Amino acid sequence: MGDNILEIKDVSKLYPGVTALNHINLSFRRGEIHALCGENGAGKSTLIKTISGAITPTAGSITINGETFSELTPALAREKGVAVVYQEFTLVPVLTAAENIFMGNFRKKGLMIDRKTMYEEAAKIFARMGIKLDPRSKVQDLTTGYQQIVEIAKAVSYNAKILIMDEPSAPLTTNEVEAMMDIVRTLKREGVTIIYISHRMEEIFELADRVSVLRDGEYIGTKDIQDTNHDDLIRMMVGRTLSQTYPKRNCKTDEVVLEARNLSGNGVKNISFQLHRGEILGLGGLIGAGRTELCEMIFGYYPIQSGELYLHGQMINPSSPSDAVKKGIALVPEDRKKHGIIGGMTVLDNLTLSTIKKLTKNAAIDRKAQKKYAQDQVDALGIKTPGLMQKVKNLSGGNQQKVILGRWLGANPEIFIFDEPTRGIDVGAKAEIYKLMTQLVEAGKSIIMISSEMGELLGMSDRLIILSKGRYTGSLDAEEFSQETVLKYSSGGVENEK
Repeated sequence: MGDNILEIKDVSKLYPGVTALNHINLSFRRGEIHALCGENGAGKSTLIKTISGAITPTAGSITINGETFSELTPALAREKGVAVVYQEFTLVPVLTAAENIFMGNFRKKGLMIDRKTMYEEAAKIFARMGIKLDPRSKVQDLTTGYQQIVEIAKAVSYNAKILIMDEPSAPLTTNEVEAMMDIVRTLKREGVTIIYISHRMEEIFELADRVSVLRDGEYIGTKDIQDTNHDDLIRMMVGRTLSQTYPKRNCKTDEVVLEARNLSGNGVKNISFQLHRGEILGLGGLIGAGRTELCEMIFGYYPIQSGELYLHGQMINPSSPSDAVKKGIALVPEDRKKHGIIGGMTVLDNLTLSTIKKLTKNAAIDRKAQKKYAQDQVDALGIKTPGLMQKVKNLSGGNQQKVILGRWLGANPEIFIFDEPTRGIDVGAKAEIYKLMTQLVEAGKSIIMISSEMGELLGMSDRLIILSKGRYTGSLDAEEFSQETVLKYSSGGVENEK
């Protein structure tokens, strides 16, 4: 195998009517950080589950450290040095960090669990990772970043030689991402091979030695990171050039649709701003700055404690989300799985939740009209689904986001609040969401957009207001946009009065 610790040879995975992987040939070197990229549905998850033994391939072989297998089990993969840190944590909140690390492999003294030894070994693992964390801490008391560290420590405890990380930065703050990347670099120096899956291009170019791309279950290619760039990778992933990532537009008007005057409540204080017709108003700031809290208050989740909110010059005070919707305000939430979609329901039902009254006649739902409305939204928004009766939880993140948007379109709101509109969405789906947002403002709608991605915030906004620790710190017009200025105000820089 030479320098390769892992080789995928002619691996295919077939499901009824679907080829998830089609004759994949791919190799990973010892001690490298190897990024794996592709749109949702490209086959990344199927491939890593095949490597970790969660899925049995239809054909092909996997070679680890010179040993070749036609299939693996999770236990065998772990024995051979493969560990996975999934995007969704697998921790038990009421147990300590050490107990989670050694879950299923508790250290024992006779018949009793030897917690002292587990605490000592966990402390050594944290020290090896360069992290100060009390092994006795209960997971439920840890921040998301430290929970991620416990997940990584669990993999390290198995003496992993191949560590697969699936969207590890998705739930983390900026500072937590930096800490996580330092741990990845430390493991690389120790000779661990990292397979790093991420939609975030900046992380790939900062961390990876090489990058491989899958598309529609096919292997597209592998490149040394210094031999490629952002546009090249996108072209490989989507099979086309996304020539204009952020659509150009000029539809902002002078008409003020929504105005907040010294708005306070839900952790924010004295926030004032105006939203114009045809405008995308960006809300900038670090995680915890109060952006989501402000929008939740506007949407009626939490009461306005002081200050005033005006819609077309008339003071309003949304008493609930349903009241906000009646007033023409819609919210596309940050956590679409928890607060946006109803995963166990069909595409049909999710799309028509906000319009069900309009589709009801004589106390009965007009099923023909319901299906027509839902199909019209599927066609108009380009929602990729096998059919209207498909459960929404089985769709990709980008298509789930479109379903939420399609649901709101039936209510015909005037103001859309997008909270992290493209989090966890691949580059192709991002471009489609940006296009849909542009079409909304071109049609006279107005958008408030929260985004933690600097490129998205600067590229999609017509104007910015920036918060820090629940307070307004600055406002920027498009000609003043710069990453440095946004970061200055996000960290609590001197307030300007625009």
